[in-house]
Amino acid sequence: QVRLVESGGGLVQAGGSLRLSCAASGTIFSFLSMGWYRQAPGKQRELVAIITHSGSTNYADSVKGRFTISRDNAKKTVYLQMNSLKPEDTAVYLCNTLDTWGQGTLVTVSS
Repeated sequence: QVRLVESGGGLVQAGGSLRLSCAASGTIFSFLSMGWYRQAPGKQRELVAIITHSGSTNYADSVKGRFTISRDNAKKTVYLQMNSLKPEDTAVYLCNTLDTWGQGTLVTVSS
């Protein structure tokens, strides 16, 4: 059974940076594609970034050039480096693989 635990959220001013982490357990992590999603209040959950088992990445247009997804297979962890944050990036950020979701970590960007 896969378990995902996110961390690294917090309050940051516009233009600032945060790095989110998602630690996985109970799975052969290196074979899995991993995704970061976010859900803002009153909005649908949306894909932010995804990284395949081979390291290929894809990003939502709204975060291209500002966010970077990466993975450390030895630590079974996927990261989301978020730079140049905007108030519209405020959301709960969730990690996903297969049909499993983490509990999420809240990112709040103040203007």
